[in-house]
Amino acid sequence: MSDMSETTIFNRIAIIGIGLIGSSISRAIKMNGLVDFVSVTAKSQKSLDTAVSLGIADSVTLNLDEAVKGADIVMICSPMSTYAGIMESIAPNLKTGAILTDVGSVKASVIRDLSPKLPAGVHLVPAHPVSGTEHSGPESGFAELFEGRWCVITPPTGTDQSAVNKIADLWRAVGSNVEFMDPFHHDQVMAMTSHLPHLIAYTIVGTATDLEKSLMNEVIKYSAGGFRDFTRIAASDPTMWRDVMLNNKDAILEMLQRFNEDLTALQRAIRWDEHDTLYEFFLKTRSIRRGVIEANQEKMYE
Repeated sequence: MSDMSETTIFNRIAIIGIGLIGSSISRAIKMNGLVDFVSVTAKSQKSLDTAVSLGIADSVTLNLDEAVKGADIVMICSPMSTYAGIMESIAPNLKTGAILTDVGSVKASVIRDLSPKLPAGVHLVPAHPVSGTEHSGPESGFAELFEGRWCVITPPTGTDQSAVNKIADLWRAVGSNVEFMDPFHHDQVMAMTSHLPHLIAYTIVGTATDLEKSLMNEVIKYSAGGFRDFTRIAASDPTMWRDVMLNNKDAILEMLQRFNEDLTALQRAIRWDEHDTLYEFFLKTRSIRRGVIEANQEKMYE
């Protein structure tokens, strides 16, 4: 193994799953020279062949055990329903001192699924890059996906600080702004900012599909910005979002209850022609949009 350069953070990384996020992190690592050797594993040979053709992997294998051997960092980029099975398989092959991390949208369940089988001397540092598009697959990734976006790191209590620092350094090096957060608090925040909006988008688009065919065709034909944006969000990976909903159910159900209460209040205001109530509500919510823009969180590919 060659000596690490000034920009290199790890000698060897194993990336488990090479979809949008996995391929994007691999591209960013390659572009910035952050890791000497990138090992990739996935469920299908087709995905691995694509990773090779894209030049984003130094080695590929369908074998999980083989992929993680000798890795300084193992990053799980697969659906959250696969975590427990992956951990069962790779645990005996993780080297002492290795860092196990992930990119999942829910963090308490990551600790629940990975911690029990974590070998002594291996450090668990969960992370969540808050970025993405509605596209999936290795060919959909791009190195700039994380630039200017947040990456939330949620280390369990007592995690080795040098391991946490290395994961933070990696995400900063690919352009992310790093934040540290308690995993349960992270899940509450994401339930409102990401999980509930996706659930609403899926529901609205689902309602449209149940309309009479002639009306549905016109809805599609004359889609304005609002409905068009909902269809973009609802085109996201169904496996990933199924797993998110089931792994963060308590926080999502709480936010959904609050939303239902607000929606009921709006129904009442519309029914009884409450002009001032509607105007004040719409005026108040504009400030959230301005805050999103001022926080530089408005990007077309999220």
